[in-house]
Parts: sequence; structure tokens; C-alpha cells
Amino acid sequence: MSSGSLRDRAGNTVSADTISGFSETVRGELILPGDAGYEDARHIWNGLIDKKPGAILKCSGTADVAAAVRFARDNNLLVAVRGGGHNVGGRALCDDGLVIDLSAMRAVHVDPAAQTARVQGGATLGDVDRETHLHGLAVPFGVISKTGVAGLTLGGGVGWLVRKYGPTCDNVLEMEVVTADGEVRTVNAKENADLFWAIRGGGGNFGVVTSFLYQAYPVSTVLGGLIIYSREAAPEVIRGYREVMATAPEDLTAYVGMIWTPDGIPATAIIPCWSGADLDEGEKVMAPLKTLGEPLMVAVQPMPFPAMQSILDEAFPAGTRNYWKSAFVKELSDEVIDILTEQAKGMTSPMSGLLVEYYGGAGGRRSPEENAFAQRNSDFLIGFMPQWTDPADDDYQIGWAKSAWEAIQPHATGGYLLNYLSEGEQDAVQAAFGTNYTRLRELKKTYDPDNFFSLNQNIQPAG
Repeated sequence: MSSGSLRDRAGNTVSADTISGFSETVRGELILPGDAGYEDARHIWNGLIDKKPGAILKCSGTADVAAAVRFARDNNLLVAVRGGGHNVGGRALCDDGLVIDLSAMRAVHVDPAAQTARVQGGATLGDVDRETHLHGLAVPFGVISKTGVAGLTLGGGVGWLVRKYGPTCDNVLEMEVVTADGEVRTVNAKENADLFWAIRGGGGNFGVVTSFLYQAYPVSTVLGGLIIYSREAAPEVIRGYREVMATAPEDLTAYVGMIWTPDGIPATAIIPCWSGADLDEGEKVMAPLKTLGEPLMVAVQPMPFPAMQSILDEAFPAGTRNYWKSAFVKELSDEVIDILTEQAKGMTSPMSGLLVEYYGGAGGRRSPEENAFAQRNSDFLIGFMPQWTDPADDDYQIGWAKSAWEAIQPHATGGYLLNYLSEGEQDAVQAAFGTNYTRLRELKKTYDPDNFFSLNQNIQPAG
């Protein structure tokens, strides 16, 4: 339970004079409990999270971030780092500690000749898409425009371009990072190369990334949308999806899932995105996905890539209660499909979804040791995503996700997608990093031996 004031890790109240002195060293807004903007500043996308920080600094730039890190170190404060988008696990907040909030740092600068985008750590996917699209370019990101670039990238990052260009972390060329000692470091393949390896997929364990330099690609108009079938058709549809994706070119990324229509009817949906230059070829490749039964709706058409990136935005409104579990499966076998369709019967909220995401392609051609993102050899991810509004339903909805996840475990690889972890169970975090975990612990010892950055999918420093 929060005390409603800034306290150090031992529970001692930080004096008003100390806080006032800190506020004079920063240009951003320091928000304290009782201030007019505090309630808005302490709420995040996931309404299940209710934490009361002792102070929130809306950073204006890297200098503010560095000052906040030094202030927190000097006063033994618990620190949470908030980017620009949604966070299902609530790690962007903490009780009684300091939140370093980058959400005002949203600048995007595109270099069309180099096909790169330099992006501040508080930007969202939509912020980047808006600028890159002007030049016919796109960065491989996620699937919801309200997602923050920082959290997505640090955890790996998978979306509509993942099969063609790999996860987001593979497309980072450089970062500016404030490490636990308060120093600002340029991190790339030549400078601080070990840190560059660790941050790409290592979560928020090694510092606050204040800017990213991304590789962008010529993607402007895509073929995408929704194909809706009845819920009863789910087994047939998912099997058909499996067969199509087994031979589909990497220009096609598609998810399939059991969802609900906007008017509350249980349904099965395929969400395809063709990013190849030849849209006619995309129509041919995608055609079998439209004939896996009797579709209730087929709404697939050419659209600007930013429109595809926001097609699911309304399905994840701010303030709803969310809890996610996920599992990579060894294969999308008939038995797995039968388990999923059976577990979907327990999904009672019309805002929830049970998704199958296919990542096979560019990411899998790289070694799991190329950077910290280790989950490269498992093509199918299952996501259990209950979403609801009534706190009285918390136990049931969370229980459903956990029981559905348990049911699929006999067929799971044991790996995890870092960004889909609602909770930070240490064994799950270790499994997510796979064979990279030992090296990451050593680098954590080098760059953050005191585990200053602990509110994340935490890596314990090597002992």
C-alpha cells in the first residue's frame, strides 16, 4: 500500500527540501501526490494496475533522465521507467518511488537517403509511422499504433513486418542510453558493443534508452484487413491458416484468433498483412484464407501502412483491465488447435481474445546469440488475453488465462515472449532469455551491479 509520498527503499520519507532541490535541476515537470496532474500521470493503459508513485518526472530530454537517475541513486529510491505506450505488466509505475516518464519525448527524425529513423524513447509506433510514411518507409514494429517504441524494442518487438525483416530489436542501429551510474552512453556495434548486444531484447535491465536509431524499409501501401468466420468454424479455420502459412512468402504476416465482433458475437478472425510490392500477388497468396469456410465478412483491401498499424487500436482501449499469458508451441498440431478451441469456451468477456501469431521468417535465420532476443526458433506463439472492465471479474479472468495456459503446456517449448509477460516470475524471465541468460547476468553485474533497474523482466546480477 502506497504511503502517498516519496520514500526511499528503506521506507524513509524524502524531505521536501530535497525534492525541491531536485526540481530545480530539471526542466521537465515534477509531479507529486496532490498536484493537479498527479492522477492522470499515475494511470497507465492497463486499468488493472493501480500504483501511487512518490514522484513522477515528465522528462524534457536526456539531461532530465540523467539527473533523475543520479537523484534516485543518491537517495536510494525505487525507480520505474515509463515510455510512451501501453504496458500490460505495470512495470512503468511503482509505489512511493520515482517514475522517470519519457512520454513527452516523442521526436522522430527520418533520413530518407539512409532509410533510417531516429526516435526518442517516449514515442509511439503511430508517432514513427506518421513521419516515416511521408517518405514511403516503415520500421518493423508491433501491431497497435499506441504501443511505445521503447518497451516494444527492448523486449524484442514483433508485428506485421516480422517475417520479412525480423523483430524490432534486430533493426536497431544505435541507441543513446543513460546507465545506472547516471552516464549517457552511445551504444552501437562499435561503441559499447556488449551493451548494444544486451539491450536489444534484454528488457529495461541495463539503462534508460532516450533515443533509438532504426533501420527503415520501403513499405508504404499494404494489403490488409480482417476476415471473419463463425466461432464454430475455429478448428477448420485455424487448420487452414496453418497450411497457408506453411508455404506463404515472407511478405505475408497473418494472425488468427478467437475473438468477439463489436456487437458481442463470438467469432474467429484472420488478420492478414501483405507488405510486398506486388499487391496482385498478395491477393493470390491471401485468397485461400478467404475460403476456409463460409466467411461472415471479408474486409481486405490496399491501405497505407499506418492504417494497418492502427487496425486493432480500438480493440485495446485505455483503462480496461488486462492480463496476458503466452506460450510458444513446438508446432500448431491438430491437438494444440483442439485444446485452444476448447479453452476458448471459458473466455467470457467480449473484449478478450485467444490469438495465434506466426513469426517464421527472417528472425529465425539469425542465431539466438546474435543479441539478447533468444526466441528465434519457435514460429507459433499462443496469446491468452482476457480484457474486462469490472474489478469483480478479476479472479475469474486471470484464472481463465492461467488455466488455458496450463492446458497448452504439454505442447509448449518452455520459451516466452518477454513483452507478453504480465508477471515477472523469475523462472519465466530466465526461460525467455534462454541460453543468453548467463551472459546477460554478467553484463548486468558490469553495468548495474546493484540492480538499480529492477522494475522490469528482471535479470539478477551475477553473484
